[in-house]
Amino acid sequence: MNYPELIAVVFGIASVWFARKENILVFPMGIISVLIFIYLFFTGRMYANAGINLIYFFTNAFGWYNWSRKKNEEHVVTITRNTSRQNWLIIGFAIVFYVAVLLLLRWYNRADAAYLHSSMPWMDALNSSLFLCATILMTIKKLENWHFWIAGNVVSIPIFLIQGFYFTSFQYAVFLVLALSGLSLWRKKAKTPNP
Repeated sequence: MNYPELIAVVFGIASVWFARKENILVFPMGIISVLIFIYLFFTGRMYANAGINLIYFFTNAFGWYNWSRKKNEEHVVTITRNTSRQNWLIIGFAIVFYVAVLLLLRWYNRADAAYLHSSMPWMDALNSSLFLCATILMTIKKLENWHFWIAGNVVSIPIFLIQGFYFTSFQYAVFLVLALSGLSLWRKKAKTPNP
């Protein structure tokens, strides 16, 4: 029984549960989860996932601050949709980040032929880029964050199964269900952006 993984999963699921409800507790729950996952992924040789969880730590801290800001007792940040330009920018960022992480992983593990010939660097970079976009969009309450979470969850379930992170794979299956629900809930609250 991998107790650190189980604890990280419980806090991770709680974090997504609060995210779909637009509750600020998403961030402290997320911080606890990602700190544990940084350790787990680094020891499991999933370096991009360890790195992206370090970034999640900082985006969770920023999101906590950003979501808590108020002006005249009203929250400053509300759920909105991206403009077409913003969608193209985030997709372009995802592609650039994917390529950069993939090249970095391949360079860092250049002496490990088994790693280089596996699908791990490709999949590790893909879910890391999807989740980075998701977490950035969540900190500013963009509806489209859920699209990236959904895609990343679909990619992550088999990755973590292959690596033997069974609780984590289960967590991403639960995340997928919660992300679909979150998308539905946030659609009802989202404001259309100014052109």
